[in-house]
Amino acid sequence: YINSILAKLEAVEHGFDEALFLDHRGFVAEGSGENLFAVKNGELITPPLYASILKGITRDTVITLAREELGIRVVERDITRAELYNMDEVFITGTAGEITPVVEIDNVTIGDGEPGPITRKLQKAFSEVTLGKNPKYEHWVTPVY
Repeated sequence: YINSILAKLEAVEHGFDEALFLDHRGFVAEGSGENLFAVKNGELITPPLYASILKGITRDTVITLAREELGIRVVERDITRAELYNMDEVFITGTAGEITPVVEIDNVTIGDGEPGPITRKLQKAFSEVTLGKNPKYEHWVTPVY
């Protein structure tokens, strides 16, 4: 965890909100505490688990919702840092931040600089699940009163 904390602190010190880690081969792996997703031509892309990333619960949820609820093709593959600059959309996922749009990386605007339509649809679908509004996934949540 210390590497994640130090990376996040360094990113903030340099005026950024988050840090991205590269794997040992130089491909994008994840954020300091989040999984990463990108969208290109309607396809959802995320680094594969063999890229030394955390097998996040939110990551699994997003993949399931994209495929089953939105009919979006999901591809797990290596992503280069430079390739991220040309994506239509990028977002990160995690327990605390849920689905967080990324509109700029290394001072390069992603897409049109606004959260994209697939990111927004996934945020809505995720919210419906976590609020218990989608009966198909009610077994995923436990009400707390």
